[in-house]
Amino acid sequence: MPRYSPTVCSRVGPPCARTALHNFWRDVSSTAQICSPFRKLPWETWLHRGYGLDSSPMYVLTDLLLRVLSPYDFNPFNFNPLRDVLARHVDFDALSRHCPIQLYLCATNVETGSLRVFSRGEVCLKAVLASACLPSLFRAVEIDGQHYWDGGYVGNPASFPLIYNCGTRDVVIVHINPIVRKGVPKTAMEILNRINEVSFNSSLIRELRAISFITTLIQDGKLDRTEMKEMLIHSIGSDQTMTALGVSSKFNADWDFLCYLRTQGRDQAEHWPAQNYSAIGERCSVDLRKEFH
Repeated sequence: MPRYSPTVCSRVGPPCARTALHNFWRDVSSTAQICSPFRKLPWETWLHRGYGLDSSPMYVLTDLLLRVLSPYDFNPFNFNPLRDVLARHVDFDALSRHCPIQLYLCATNVETGSLRVFSRGEVCLKAVLASACLPSLFRAVEIDGQHYWDGGYVGNPASFPLIYNCGTRDVVIVHINPIVRKGVPKTAMEILNRINEVSFNSSLIRELRAISFITTLIQDGKLDRTEMKEMLIHSIGSDQTMTALGVSSKFNADWDFLCYLRTQGRDQAEHWPAQNYSAIGERCSVDLRKEFH
């Protein structure tokens, strides 16, 4: 399969943003077809329907390999195809100078276990790689002498930068991991997947419980509204869609699967305002006490 050649959009605005995002994910998919062992072989697409990779010999073999070897063993040259994709599509110097929004990325300090938040002026290629570094697949990313893994382990996402540094009270959380998954996982991969989901969601749940507690104190008149900000929490997600996907689908970068996820995300985002727009600026559209206490 020929490598995808990205096109650069020189204009600004929503249409250009959609084009740029399309080009980025198209390049991710094309690169994965060349570099990733987590993929279906050509004939498997015809033999096996669905988006999982459980029946793929490449996936099974790689999964077994990752159980006994670390990225320091099987990737001695620290090859990371995402690095090249990001370099082709993102002008980090321009982003640092002219980003019109408050932008934050989170990473986990490997040695201290603490959260590192990269603010707008600090967002660079290494910061993005650090925020997406799964330790079983990639070496820890070194920045200023410190090593980092994916920020989801301690902040998924971290909401405190939005509370302290942004004027708005509304926070919309987009869920990509289901919080509730019915049934007990029984295979090794299902168990590992659920452990990751629970650990990645736990930091978010802790923060939302704290926000709920402060909100209750404010509403009960026990805290001064002029001194504490009452946050209004909203969420977009579909546990039904995400729980229907198998564990192995998380490694699937096939273009048809990425298009499926895009369609599902657009559907959820389009339906959300009709049900929740009136709550923006007025109240939480999520019952924090019911969901997280």
